[in-house]
Amino acid sequence: MKAIRLLLVDDDPLVRAGLSFMMGGTDDIEIVGEAADGSEVEALVDRTRPDVVLMDIRMPAVDGLTATERLRHRQNAPQVLVLTTFHADEQVLRALRAGAAGFVLKDTPPADIVDAVRRVAAGDPVLSPTVTRRLMEQVAGDPADTRRSAARDRIAGLNDREREVAVAVGRGASNAAIAAELYMSVATVKTHVSRILAKLGLDNRVQIALLAYDAGLFEEDGH
Repeated sequence: MKAIRLLLVDDDPLVRAGLSFMMGGTDDIEIVGEAADGSEVEALVDRTRPDVVLMDIRMPAVDGLTATERLRHRQNAPQVLVLTTFHADEQVLRALRAGAAGFVLKDTPPADIVDAVRRVAAGDPVLSPTVTRRLMEQVAGDPADTRRSAARDRIAGLNDREREVAVAVGRGASNAAIAAELYMSVATVKTHVSRILAKLGLDNRVQIALLAYDAGLFEEDGH
C-alpha cells in the first residue's frame, strides 16, 4: 500500500516536532517535508509532491489562508487540512471556501489527527456535523446579499435531485445516509455529488455545503 505523503506547515518548531513524532509512528504516512511559513509551501510542494498538507492558519509572513488559496489554484493540488486553535471563525471559513478539505484543532487527540490525515488523503472531508452547523450559523449571520445572489445563480444550474443532494451534503450526511433519505443507491449518490462538484466548479463536499448555505437552500428546506 502506497504511503500518504505529508507536508507539515507550522511556524512553531515544537508543534512540527510533535506532529512529526506522531506521524512517524504510523506505517502508512510519510513526512516528506516541513515548512515554517506559508511562503515556503509552493516550492516545497513542487519538490516533495505531497498528497496532504497539514497547514497552520496563523503564521507571521505568509499565513496558511494565503498559502491554501495559492495551492488550491494549482493543477493537481494536494489536499489541505487546516490546523487551528479555533473551532469556527472567519479564517477557518476562508480556508474552507478556498478548498481546504477540513480542519483539526491543535488540541485534538493524536490518533484523531492521524485519522484526519488518512481521511483527507482518501478524499473525505474532515468536518463533523456539529462543527458544520456552527460554521453555517456564522455564514447565515453574514449579511452579504451579493454573496447570496451569486450563490443562487450558481445553484440554478443544478436540477432538483442535485439540489436535494446538495442540501443533504450541507447537513453533513454521509453518502449512505443520503441514499437512505432520498431512496437511491450509494453509487447514484456518488454520481450526483461528482456532477454537483463539476457543475459548480468546486473541490469538495465542504464547499458544496458552504455554497448551499450561501444560497439559502436550508431556509427553503426548513432546516
